[in-house]
Amino acid sequence: MRKATNLLMVICFAVFFTSCSTDNLEDNFDNTKALVIPESKPIEIKILELINQHRISIGLNVLENHDLIKGQAYSHTDYMIDINEVNHDFFYSRKSYLVNNADATRVSENVAYGYTSAESVVNAWLNSDGHRGNIEGDFTNFEISAELGENNKWYFTNIFMKK
Repeated sequence: MRKATNLLMVICFAVFFTSCSTDNLEDNFDNTKALVIPESKPIEIKILELINQHRISIGLNVLENHDLIKGQAYSHTDYMIDINEVNHDFFYSRKSYLVNNADATRVSENVAYGYTSAESVVNAWLNSDGHRGNIEGDFTNFEISAELGENNKWYFTNIFMKK
């Protein structure tokens, strides 16, 4: 029974906490809708601060906020809430949008679900090789969207960009 529980936890971790880079996921999402750029929530500000504190602690540059990234992150988080599923669907479209509208040369993202604090989601990402790779990657800008779903659980999309 314990092995089954551990296996289930590993599978859930792999499914819900995957990171995405510029080398995969092609799709055809329509990004022509009006871009919504909401004001930052305290949890979002704290996540960005924690990520930059980590980067500074290992000698990396601080990442700057970017409104177009915020809009893309918010749109994706809203989509995940709508379908009640954590995913990287349409990542290629988000990347393409940032390449074409924000002069991005590289784009990656982290997503998550269910964490209740900025510290818990950032710690989970730092304990995952793929997510930590994005956090510690060669980027110049980033943004986050954290939204509460109908189930009162947080959904997160953190996008990184290099100009």
